[in-house]
Amino acid sequence: MKSYRAGVIGCSRMGGFIDNEVIGAAGIHLPYSHAAGFTACGRTELVACADLRTDVMAEFGRLHGVPAEGQYTDYREMLAKEGLDIVSVATQPEPRAAIVIECVGQGVKAVYAEKAMAASMAEADAMVEAVEGNGAILNLGTNRRWDERYDRMKEIIDSGELGELEHLIVYNVGTLFNSGSHHLDLALRLNGDQPATWVQGHVPDSDQFFDGDILTEDPQAEGIIQFANGVKAHVLLTARSSEYEAICSKGTITAIHDGLSWQVRKASPTGLRGRDQLQAVEAPETSPSSSTLRLIEDLVHSLDTGEPPRGGVRAARAGNELIFGLIESHRAGGARVPLPLEKRTTRLARDRAPRQPKYRPD
Repeated sequence: MKSYRAGVIGCSRMGGFIDNEVIGAAGIHLPYSHAAGFTACGRTELVACADLRTDVMAEFGRLHGVPAEGQYTDYREMLAKEGLDIVSVATQPEPRAAIVIECVGQGVKAVYAEKAMAASMAEADAMVEAVEGNGAILNLGTNRRWDERYDRMKEIIDSGELGELEHLIVYNVGTLFNSGSHHLDLALRLNGDQPATWVQGHVPDSDQFFDGDILTEDPQAEGIIQFANGVKAHVLLTARSSEYEAICSKGTITAIHDGLSWQVRKASPTGLRGRDQLQAVEAPETSPSSSTLRLIEDLVHSLDTGEPPRGGVRAARAGNELIFGLIESHRAGGARVPLPLEKRTTRLARDRAPRQPKYRPD
């Protein structure tokens, strides 16, 4: 079968070295970085990389087998010379839209973009237009969408054994772009990627984050999301990190400690005068696997067959819109903000130096 040529733009932590930080971490299954995923996939060959820092690229090349001639400080030169089928854009959100648009414009047919999708909704719109206009595909690095544990959670929700889905709870959405992008995408996935119709949000300590329409830091937020099928998602800021709950009409399912354990409760007529009461039942069995590898295999399958990927550029934009919806609701005094957003120019633009990757595990 065909082997697809892959390249990575942004060779730092998620691009190439995050595995060194998470070895032995419960719930994370290697490979985790983009480059390690391409190396592990039997259908992809990692042949090139691009980064402004030559020292980081040299270490990346040593770790992942990319020779010096395949290392570029100008990603446009890499795209012009390497004939790449798949490109990872593992940068921060601020430059991502321009890079993705250049990739698909230069003939790249599959993009693996780190989260969050884009620094503004205007840029997310431009990415959708470019990806679809060039006949390309995109998966966003919101890894729980490809995690088999949450596949099982979705299967139970979709089966109807707990009744109709009514509410989703994200117990700690965290900072919106860095971690919230993961959690909001999971809410979309568990609800079958139904469109959201309105958002109501609150950004604590917000005065320090805004300079006009420029968002100078990645803020935390919480709020409510209403979906077209009647389901509500409640995104909170609590001590329960990476925990998720689906409340259905006849039961609940809760992922605890990011799916390391589960609680399933089902309605049973055991309460006072035979009224329904939730009783614990057997929790689901889940299989550990690398969500990064499954995301890449999803892109490969789409390239092979022409079928859409599990993620896709429109699902990525939907998650990005939830981020900005929470922000715009807060800026409107906590009012409900209808989606799609009318205002699309608020932009994340941080003044920060790149983080140094961890070249070797402890």
